[in-house]
Amino acid sequence: MTRSILVGIAGGSGSGKTTVAEKIMHETAQPVVFLKQDSYYRNFDGMSIEEKRGINYDHPSAYDDDLLIEHLQRLSRGEAVDVPVYNYTRYEREPWTEHVEPRPVIILEGILVLENAALRDLLDIKLYVDTDADVRFIRRLLRDTRERGRTVESVVAQYMDVVRPMHLQFVEPTKRYADLIIPEGGFNLVAIDVIVSKLQHFLNSVG
Repeated sequence: MTRSILVGIAGGSGSGKTTVAEKIMHETAQPVVFLKQDSYYRNFDGMSIEEKRGINYDHPSAYDDDLLIEHLQRLSRGEAVDVPVYNYTRYEREPWTEHVEPRPVIILEGILVLENAALRDLLDIKLYVDTDADVRFIRRLLRDTRERGRTVESVVAQYMDVVRPMHLQFVEPTKRYADLIIPEGGFNLVAIDVIVSKLQHFLNSVG
């Protein structure tokens, strides 16, 4: 296999990054690896559950970027990797991993995918999903209460105290690094068509 094409999808929490990734995977004719930056939260060993709850998971320091970069480089070279599996209820990595084989297209999504320059430089296509703050909050509220065992009160408090200020400080400014800013996320079918066409162009050029 020739070198993989790396696509990074950034944007605020609840912006629709996963929907964009799924639309791209559905439209492209190539096998795809789909990685989530959240799988690479650091493993804060030795901390109590209360201490782990107090960590700012929307800050760049919460992520193990070195491991993520290593995995992207290895996948791009045609090597398999073992991706961490993060437990959002216990705030820690599971003792097992997910074995991932290399594919022609690698899609990475996460709020801070474009924040780290070393990570950003690996990406062939850099996308930013731009969605109104109220829509993002509602989506996050529904996701965290339904899928991650959080209470409404805890989600609201986290959003006001951490998510919103971190978005303004670290996430929103990374729009300037994007090759394409996508309003309305996965509902923007024109943008999806442009991305898939660009992907095919890259694949043809390295094939």
